Amino acid sequence: MDHGLFGPGSVTWRVMGEPILFVGGFRALLMQGLHPRAMRGVAQNSALMDPAEAWSRFLRTTEFVRVRTYGTSAEVARAGARVRRIHSRLTAFDPDTGERFRLDDPEALRWVHVGEVDSYLSVARRAGVRLTDEEADRFVAEWRRAAEVVGLRPEDVPGSVGEIRDYIQGCRPGLYFAPEAPHPLRQSLNVPLPARLLPLKPVLPMLAVLSFATLPRWARRLYGVPATPVGDLWATATLKALHAGIGLVPAQVRYGPDARRARQVMGGHAA
Repeated sequence: MDHGLFGPGSVTWRVMGEPILFVGGFRALLMQGLHPRAMRGVAQNSALMDPAEAWSRFLRTTEFVRVRTYGTSAEVARAGARVRRIHSRLTAFDPDTGERFRLDDPEALRWVHVGEVDSYLSVARRAGVRLTDEEADRFVAEWRRAAEVVGLRPEDVPGSVGEIRDYIQGCRPGLYFAPEAPHPLRQSLNVPLPARLLPLKPVLPMLAVLSFATLPRWARRLYGVPATPVGDLWATATLKALHAGIGLVPAQVRYGPDARRARQVMGGHAA
């Protein structure tokens, strides 16, 4: 059977279905926002505060993550081709250099990829998802396949937790939050949602605060928000409590359809 990029023996399938990884997705967007070109590429090519555009973009991103994680090889190939085609056609202006750049700029894509992998892994481990150091390295290595989907060469992205740490450390001098971009914390107070989802609106600022708290302290400082060891402890304790609470929900409700199917396949694979 064609299981796409990962499959039942992967750490990715075991980790990515956990609902707490929703926080990891928000954290990944915050990491992306600290790379000036990555942020400007998004800000200059989408109406971030247009309700119709913001929601449709969120749905497209969510669907891409779903297909990339659980789709067949053919589905992943189609989704990747579509993303690469869009990125190759769009450009943005970099006021730091006075240049226009394409959205498939490798450095920006690499930072987005690393921020995503680091965010999922960091949130999962702090929330209490059981992962040995070896499994964490395997998770990072597996995601090299995902990097290829968006146009990067697998060997050009980190393949272990240590390589991710070194890569992020090397990028830090060039990172900052572009002043012309809307601040995510302010945006969370007035997220444009479709009418049917308006009851969720009060939850989003709390989710944003938690996502900010899961960032490294240096990243929080770049956003101009408090960054203390107490915040680190609060974030970890909150993630653990949420993950434990969600774990009390029956599996048929707790997991989405793709994650439930993956768990069934993994059960059969283990047997």
